[in-house]
Amino acid sequence: MTTWPHSSSEGNSGQDASSGFRRLDEQVQRWVWDQGWTELRDVQEQAIGPILDGGRDVIIAAATAGGKTEAAFLPICSRIVTNPSGSVRTLYISPLKALINDQFDRLDRLCERLDIPVHRWHGDVASGLKRQVLSDPAGILLITPESLEALFVLRGTAIAALFRALDVVVVDELHSFIGSERGQQLQSLLSRLELVLRRRVPRIALSATLGDMNLAAEFLRPGKALPCEILVSNESRQEVRLQIRGYPVKPAEPDVQRDGAQADSLDDAAVPVIAAHLFEVLRGKDNLVFANSRRNVEIYADHLRRSSEQASVPNEFWPHHGSLSKELREHAEKVLKDASMPASVVCTTTLEMGIDIGTVATIAQIGVPPSVAGMRQRLGRSGRRGEPSVMRIYIEEPELEPDSPPQDRLRAELVQAIAMVRLLIMKWCEPPAEGALHLSTLVQQLLSLIAQYGGATAADAWRVLCRDGAFPGVSSEIFAKFLRNLGEHDLITQLSDGTLLLGVKGERIVNHYSFYSAFVTPEEYFLVSHGHELGTLPISHPLSDGSYIIFAGQRWRVLSVDVERRIVDLEPSPAGRAPRFTGGGADVHERIRQEMKAVYESTDSLPFLDASARLLLQEGRDAYLAYDLRRNSVVEYDGNIALFCWAGDRALDTLLIQLRDRGLPVERDGIALIVHGISGGELKIVVRALAAQGPADAVELAGTVANKLIEKHHVFLDEELLSVDYASSRLDSEGAWQAAVRVTEQLEAQGAASA
Repeated sequence: MTTWPHSSSEGNSGQDASSGFRRLDEQVQRWVWDQGWTELRDVQEQAIGPILDGGRDVIIAAATAGGKTEAAFLPICSRIVTNPSGSVRTLYISPLKALINDQFDRLDRLCERLDIPVHRWHGDVASGLKRQVLSDPAGILLITPESLEALFVLRGTAIAALFRALDVVVVDELHSFIGSERGQQLQSLLSRLELVLRRRVPRIALSATLGDMNLAAEFLRPGKALPCEILVSNESRQEVRLQIRGYPVKPAEPDVQRDGAQADSLDDAAVPVIAAHLFEVLRGKDNLVFANSRRNVEIYADHLRRSSEQASVPNEFWPHHGSLSKELREHAEKVLKDASMPASVVCTTTLEMGIDIGTVATIAQIGVPPSVAGMRQRLGRSGRRGEPSVMRIYIEEPELEPDSPPQDRLRAELVQAIAMVRLLIMKWCEPPAEGALHLSTLVQQLLSLIAQYGGATAADAWRVLCRDGAFPGVSSEIFAKFLRNLGEHDLITQLSDGTLLLGVKGERIVNHYSFYSAFVTPEEYFLVSHGHELGTLPISHPLSDGSYIIFAGQRWRVLSVDVERRIVDLEPSPAGRAPRFTGGGADVHERIRQEMKAVYESTDSLPFLDASARLLLQEGRDAYLAYDLRRNSVVEYDGNIALFCWAGDRALDTLLIQLRDRGLPVERDGIALIVHGISGGELKIVVRALAAQGPADAVELAGTVANKLIEKHHVFLDEELLSVDYASSRLDSEGAWQAAVRVTEQLEAQGAASA
């Protein structure tokens, strides 16, 4: 376990540390004193002036538990304390209902004494409380993007009165929105809100992990029509203790039986040994175990629970992911907050963000973290109240066999984790991706706009949504084709005067509860046992009477499957296997791959590796040297060719499509492209040709991809628009071309050396 001590804070650049505090309302000052605070944190002090003065956007970036919420709401409350009623004064938008509930409790304690109403609005809030907000709007409204969308669709005429005197919009966990369909929806909703109010409303963004701050500011308000104040906390967190643990494992034979059900190799490989270490080091304290997928959450929660039973000790391990019922998720959060009993929660990203879960001693990360930003976010969940932040990363690598391919010999999973730790130390994290058109979300926003106003002209819709809105990359020509597509599917219809209305199918879509989310919401089974709901499972997962399943960290037998009502009745069982859920990991950035290359080419010992990980790293470095990958990108083995470009995922996928378009049988295997059935010389000819031709036409290349139906409303777009959208969001022609150029330069250098 390696420890990095904290560095000293740079403070407030010599400013009077109380200058901002004196500008707060006297009642807010009194609340601060009552908390026993002797001083404000640096970012809290810095935020007071810009927020009180108004007229600009503000980004507040600080570590988890770094005081971002108070940094925003101390000055916000000072602005509205004298006149909190007549309209919602502050609109707070959160990515999670659970985070809204958590912030509601937190803000209510501050605002109760200030006589500022605080309201929640999401799917779990009673309709009576929502009617109260509509009849007497005031104070602070906490809402999700989906519920805000529903307000526009169902109560479009009430928006102006509801937000008449709106002072500011707060977007929490900004990083979770950037680059996603949901983030595009949020951008569009904020733009449409300002259209209704006929003025710009300052926006405040809160986040613990942001890469390029200028790109973050551009996402917060495309076009930067208001100046943006970027406030980054200089306060260093306490010391960090981090270790990467390596596990060479031999996957089990696929027909191995365990507890009456066929097991997967994942369940029989590293799980027992990793779970044994988790059981040893986590018991007796509060911890978070990030397992990267809902399936892994179920596997590890079940294994750790059974380990507790076998040791005859109380179970301290609980699962937490989005498919579990609200009651089970809240139970896991409750046991974490309960200081009288230790608890470790095995989770996905659901507990990555700023829900208050009390003091967490250790973060365990199973597998490579999804991103450097995510790793930083997760690390920040531990070590509060003066304790060190502690993270252990568990990496599984397959045992090597005589016929193991180069990509396995390089120990790429381990090296990627090392590279990400090094980048974390350098304070780098992924910048937001740019350029995507998000045509699927544009379908939603057009239908929502028409529902809000009862109709719209094509020219007005393009101006509101594209020219002046959240889809500036959509030209009027693309928009015209887009409208024709929607008309052909009866989503919209046009009157003789040019007004667009909802078509029959469009009305049916808008009136369905699933319309308000911009992302795909698959049909799901409801899992129940003895009348108690356990959660949901995608309907694509095969279930039948008598089959077995692991869910909610326990093993079950399926008693019955009611297909029409989508209900699966379960009973406890000693057998089971974890289900497969939908969803994938994040793209790996090119900067990470380049840092991996630097790790291979370095001889530095890394003190944050355990003994097994050090041996695995040396194996990877030895293989890198043996294949001469510093000077060579092409490795031939067993009739195959591994092409190592050290590019990001989007560039690698683009290069893969280009090679397939030239008739080569090629696939991705981690960091390499694997080409079958040709010689290294033939591949080199093709790569040289790709380098010589320059960046490919991304739209033309996307046309060769068979399945481009990725996002929720892609089914309403024709092949031409699907190719345009796919090219903008999934391909990197420039990066692929640069990779081909690098490979070609290596080949030419090798040829010159041999000559």
